[in-house]
Parts: sequence; structure tokens; C-alpha cells
Amino acid sequence: MAICIDGNVVCFGGGCFCQTPTGIEFTGEALADCFISCVVPNAMGTVSGYTSGGRAPSIVDTIDKFPFAADSPATDVGELTQGRYYVAGQSSTASGYTSSGYAPPRVDTIDKFPFAADASATDVGELTQARYGAAGQSSTASGYTSGGVVPPNVDTIDKFPFAADANATDVGELTQVRYGLAGQSSTVSGYTSGGGIPIVDTIDKFPFAADASATDVGELTQARNWGAGQSSTSSGYTSGGGAPPPVDTIDKFPFAADSPATDVGELTQARFIGAGQSSTASGYKSGGGPGVQDTIDKFPFAADASATM
Repeated sequence: MAICIDGNVVCFGGGCFCQTPTGIEFTGEALADCFISCVVPNAMGTVSGYTSGGRAPSIVDTIDKFPFAADSPATDVGELTQGRYYVAGQSSTASGYTSSGYAPPRVDTIDKFPFAADASATDVGELTQARYGAAGQSSTASGYTSGGVVPPNVDTIDKFPFAADANATDVGELTQVRYGLAGQSSTVSGYTSGGGIPIVDTIDKFPFAADASATDVGELTQARNWGAGQSSTSSGYTSGGGAPPPVDTIDKFPFAADSPATDVGELTQARFIGAGQSSTASGYKSGGGPGVQDTIDKFPFAADASATM
């Protein structure tokens, strides 16, 4: 595509941007879906991916950080307020959050750590129930923790604000009680996929604009639990999990329409649990089992392809 710059006018494709005394004026034609797809969900990062907590094999409070710009190992940049695993993760534009988990016992803690500096987390609130094995979702204004096990298994969707440090409120229910599920986020909705014992293939969706329960909008290509979730601007991904046995499947489902997932690639090794991260260009899966692994896998959003380590 040719780009022409003439003074305060920039033209490319079928339109021009011109600086005027009252602001920027656009002339020409633009596709609405292009502008919509360029809105980036909070679940997608621009600089780094983070993995918090887990077992190594003892329970750890480590916050690891790895860059998106280059393929390189993670570094330890801080600690959670308590060592725990089976946690859920959320992201605002400024901070990462780690909610729920198993210490033992199970916890209701919402931890928060900054993106601008490498620092440890602080406890900024509590969920409505202490639980583990939940999924995390992020809107532009709030973090969500859905499902999990108390015991028994629960269908609770908790919501907590990013603008202030506060406790979560119960804003709805999943279509099924389950734990060990993966979480995804579009700009308008939160998703959960898989999970449960017995394991399921359900893809649930709930709105960010209103406090409401989830609806069943599709199925994974195979029932499994303990998968990791990733999100692009247009699709949700569920990678790995236990069917059982552990699988290497990368499933993809669209945000624009309610429909089943398709198998678009494989991880470098079959594994379950672990964490999922998303840049604007790629999905990542870090850690997991069987055993204890430190692998960081990466797969592209622009094309359906398998992951590389």
C-alpha cells in the first residue's frame, strides 16, 4: 500500500488524514470492522507476559516476566503475597492481578502487581468465595474470576474493579459448575472453556456491559480440563489440557459469532495446567505438567499454526 505525505496531509489506501484547526479530519472510505478489530482486549499485552504462583514442585510465590519482542527466558520480578497454585489471572492496562488459588488451604485473595516497574504484589481485595481452579477474564474496567472449586464445584462469576482496590461481587453464574477451566476475553465478553469432572467441552460467554449469567455458545473439539486460555482481537484460544491423557491441541473459536472451536495447531508437548498469555500478535502457554515444566510455547494469531518453544 502506497503512503503519500504532503505537508499536514497523510494519504493511504482509500482515504486521507488532514490536520485542521479543530483536529484531525478523515476523508475517504474505511471499513468499520477494521476499526473494531483494532480495539485491543485487556487480556492482550504489548510488552511482556507474566506467570504468577504455581508449584516447582514446592508451592511458590514467584512472579515471572518474559518479553514479547524477543524469544527469551523469563526473569523473576517479584512475589505474590502468598505462595499458591491453581490461580486465575487478570490484566488492566497498568497492572496484573492474581486471584484465588490453593495455598493450602484455598484462598480468596486478589493480588495486584504493577507493569511499569518490577515489584511484588499487594493484597487489594477478596473474592466472594475462597476457591481454586477458576478462570480469569478482563474487561477494560474490571477483572473476573469464574468457576472453581470450594468444594463443591461452583458456577460463580465474580467481578472486581481495576479503578479502585476493592472486594469482588457475585455478578452471575456459568451454565455449569466446574473447575480447571480456561478463560478468554474479547472487548465485550468473557469466555470460559472446558473444565469439570466429569470433563466438558463447553464454551460459555458472559457480557461485560451488564452483570449477567453466561450462555453456552459452542464446544471445544474435545472435552478437557486444565487448558490455558489466550485471546486475540477476533478469537479465543484454548491450548493443551487433560482429556485425559494430556493433549497438545490448540483450539480456536471466533468472538464475532457463537460457534464451535476448530483445531488449528499443536503445542510443542502435550501438557495440562500452566498459564496462558497473549500479545497483540501471539498466544503463549507457560509451564504445566505432567511433572513440572518451565517451557514457554508461542503460536501466531495471524495464521493457524502450531507452537514453537
